[in-house]
Amino acid sequence: MQAINLAERFGKIRDYWNPRVIGELNDCHVKAVKLKGEFVWHHHENEDELFLVVKGTLRMRFRDRDTIVREGELIIVPHGVEHFPIADEEVHIILLEPKTTLNTGNVTNERTVRELERL
Repeated sequence: MQAINLAERFGKIRDYWNPRVIGELNDCHVKAVKLKGEFVWHHHENEDELFLVVKGTLRMRFRDRDTIVREGELIIVPHGVEHFPIADEEVHIILLEPKTTLNTGNVTNERTVRELERL
C-alpha cells in the first residue's frame, strides 16, 4: 500500500499504444499508457473500459459521433460498443479494466499486447 506517482510511471513509458500495469483492483488492472495517432476500430465483448485522461486530449470516435475527453476527464466505453481512440498529440491515459481485457478487443494485429509489462 504505497502511493503511485503517475508522472514517474509515465516517465518510464517511451512508446505508444502499449499499456503497462501499475496496479490491481479487485479483478481489474490499472494501466498507464501513452497514446499518439490513431488506434484501430474494435470492441470488447465482455469488458467495459474506463479511460481517464491525465495529460492531453483524447478523441474517442464512435460510429455515430466523436467525444472529446480532456485532461482531468474520463469516459467509460461499455462492452460491445465499437470505438476508435485518436490522440492528435501525446496523451497520457489511465485505464481501468478487467484483467481479461485485450487492448485491441475483438481485433488481433501488430498492436495487440498479450503480455503486459508491469511498472
